[in-house]
Amino acid sequence: MSLSTIDPSEIEKFEAMAAEWWDPNGKFKPLHMLNPCRLDYITQQIAAEFDRDLTQPQPFAGLRLLDIGCGGGLLCEPMARLGAEVVGADAAARNIPVAELHAKEEGLEIEYRHTTAEDMAAAGEQFDVVLNMEVVEHVADPLAYLTACQQLLKPGGLMICSTINRNPKSYVMAIIGAEYVMRWLPKGTHEWSKFITPDELYDFLREAGLEPVDRKGFVFNKITWSWSLSARDLSVNYVTASVKK
Repeated sequence: MSLSTIDPSEIEKFEAMAAEWWDPNGKFKPLHMLNPCRLDYITQQIAAEFDRDLTQPQPFAGLRLLDIGCGGGLLCEPMARLGAEVVGADAAARNIPVAELHAKEEGLEIEYRHTTAEDMAAAGEQFDVVLNMEVVEHVADPLAYLTACQQLLKPGGLMICSTINRNPKSYVMAIIGAEYVMRWLPKGTHEWSKFITPDELYDFLREAGLEPVDRKGFVFNKITWSWSLSARDLSVNYVTASVKK
C-alpha cells in the first residue's frame, strides 16, 4: 500500500476509536452533531453540479461516489440512500468491518475498502463525486493527497473537501474546547500546525488541478447546540467545493 501521504500516527488515533463510530454520544459525537449540516451542503452541491432534483426518491442514481477517509460510514450511508453507487475507503483497517456491519444492518449496498487515495488513483479508479471530509488535516502531504483525489475524479467531477482553519480561535475551539474542556475527542486528535487556512486550501486545490467554486463555514451555536452554514464565518470549521474541468 502506498504510504506517500499517510501519517501512521494519525491512523493509530482513529484505529483506537473505530468501534465507537456509530455511538452518537461517544468519541465521534462532534461528527454526529455536524453531520446534518455537512449533508445539507453536500447534497446541495451535488444537486447543483449534476442538475439533480432532491425531491425525487433517489436523486443521485447513476452517480459513482467515493468517500475517502470514510470512517464508519456516516456519510456513505445517506449517499447510498439517495441512490449513489458508493465506495467508502479508509487507511485505518479497523474502520472497515465496523462500516460494513452497520451497512448490512441497514440493508445498504456499499463497497468498503481498506486502501488509500494514491492506490486507487494508481489503479485508474474514477468517480463523479469525491467526498473528502475532515481528512486533509491528518495527512503528511496535503498537496500530494489532493492531487491523488483530483486524479480520482472524472472530467466534470465534483470534490467536497472540509477541514479546520488555522488561527488562534480554531486552537481554542477545536483543540482546547473539543479535546480538553468538552472532552468530545481524545487529547491529541488534532494538531494545530496541520490545520489549513481557506486561502491555503484554495491554492492547494488549484495546484492539484481543481477549480474551487464555493466555500462555506460550519458554525456552532452554543445556545441552540447546533451547527449551521455561513457564507462569512470560516474561522474554524469550513467546507469547499471544487470541480475538475
